[in-house]
Amino acid sequence: MTISVCIPVYNFDIRDLVTVLRKEIQIHQIEAEIVLIDDASNSGFNEIYQEASAYADQFVFLDKNIGRSKIRNLFLEHTKGEYLLFLDCDAKIDNTDLLKNYLQEIEQDREVEVIYGNFKIDPAYSKTLRNRYSIEREIFSGDRISDFSVFKTVNFIIKREAFIKFQFNETLVNYGYEDYVFAKKMELNKVRFSAINNPVMHVDDTSNEVFLAKTETAMNSLCQLSQDVKNENYIKDIKVLRMARKIKDLGFSKLFIFLYERLIKKIALKNLLSEDPDVKYLDVYKLALLLKKMR
Repeated sequence: MTISVCIPVYNFDIRDLVTVLRKEIQIHQIEAEIVLIDDASNSGFNEIYQEASAYADQFVFLDKNIGRSKIRNLFLEHTKGEYLLFLDCDAKIDNTDLLKNYLQEIEQDREVEVIYGNFKIDPAYSKTLRNRYSIEREIFSGDRISDFSVFKTVNFIIKREAFIKFQFNETLVNYGYEDYVFAKKMELNKVRFSAINNPVMHVDDTSNEVFLAKTETAMNSLCQLSQDVKNENYIKDIKVLRMARKIKDLGFSKLFIFLYERLIKKIALKNLLSEDPDVKYLDVYKLALLLKKMR
């Protein structure tokens, strides 16, 4: 069984990541390749990527940034593995048996088509808004789960045949919901899924200010998705969208936005930009953004 380790790269030092992966491949004599695709990073990373290329089987450099969805689909053209293991470039591997654990899981159930491995947070950044959100809303506990809702693109392996059938939505160029739509599409098509605790460390030092900007981009992506009826089955269960639609249907959009701007916004932003942010304020922030975009 062959594995293609697929790492989309953008403005990040991936030398440690590919070094650790290559070491595990050699120690366990795993039939695997490491393929990197750079999404038009800044030229300041050229030397770093030249060093990293020594540990990769392929390093593809794109002249133009093509976005989070299209770059993942592109790995089908540059890999040959029966299974594709996707890792975010800002992942850190402190688990020396990452690939081995995936292989053992596949051996136990050859019918499984997608396995999600979960992630954990670098303690150095655990108090930021981005990582508090991950801890409270994204990381699952326990040894395993079969619920597609936990799926994230940071660390998962997929059978090549399944990925050919169910690719990422390439209209989603920017940040937000590409993982949700991808997972929902597979869930609705009865793809065999399992989530196990085979985590990588997510090294995300995104500031609260930057994360709020990315959140607004995500709401733009969600609004974009909601304008195409073909996406309805994939997005209708997203909580913030359901709430926004309910408020809009009741005719309370203007009132909600008015109350938010006058009474809540200042308090919410002060909290979200503080050293002790509350994720509940983020929920209100997202809802207000989406309602404004849906008017």
